[in-house]
Amino acid sequence: MSGSILVFDSGIGGLSVMSEIRKQLPQHNYCYLFDNARLPYGNLSEQELISGCVALITQQAKRLNASIVIVACNTASTLVLPQLRQSLTIPIVGVVPAIKPAAMLSQKKHIGLLATPGTVRRDYTQELINQFAEDCRVELFGTSELVLLAEQHVARQTIDKNKLKAILLPIIESDIDVLVLGCTHFPMIAKEISDCIGSGITLLDSGEAIAKRVRFLLSKEHNGSKQLQTCYTADISEGLKEALVDYGFSDFSLVTITD
Repeated sequence: MSGSILVFDSGIGGLSVMSEIRKQLPQHNYCYLFDNARLPYGNLSEQELISGCVALITQQAKRLNASIVIVACNTASTLVLPQLRQSLTIPIVGVVPAIKPAAMLSQKKHIGLLATPGTVRRDYTQELINQFAEDCRVELFGTSELVLLAEQHVARQTIDKNKLKAILLPIIESDIDVLVLGCTHFPMIAKEISDCIGSGITLLDSGEAIAKRVRFLLSKEHNGSKQLQTCYTADISEGLKEALVDYGFSDFSLVTITD
């Protein structure tokens, strides 16, 4: 797995980003690393999130001799990138809520950001809004429950539609015309979200933009292999394992942080 593209998230949400990267860079090895033992990240303290993520990602990147790391988690990206870049010499790519394209697309100049509570309250998010959506009214919707619903959906469990509607009710009652999916888990249930909030609201995420950035950084690297490995920090259900097999994974590993 030397030279692998390492994609990291708290749970399965980063698969939405990895799928976009694989479309543009199919001839690469991939390792999907998710820290499900500490899911959801939106409920963690900043220091706990930073120290745990940096230790885990650094350990696995060195083990794999990874060529690049994608932190496919908005909550983690708002915090861990500076310290992670001090620990590794390879390129590190984070995800950024698609505020800029949402502001450009909106006809009403009234957009929403649906993200975890951690992402919603970060100064980094407000700076994005100030920089790219100054001419828009931006409403912020924070939820950790939707992360868990997305996890259940991928693990082939039925989503409680009443619970989903209750979470999304503030969005349904708003007058926005563009909604930014500011957590990589949310594109996994984009259809369910869209069915709930109606066709009058356009959904945007940053998966394609991240893939283009990774392709640019690895434009000279084509290793001719297509191995897929997944690593996680807590046991996974059979339903989730079957879903990961459907994504193409055949190599599964439970990992722990070591000194």
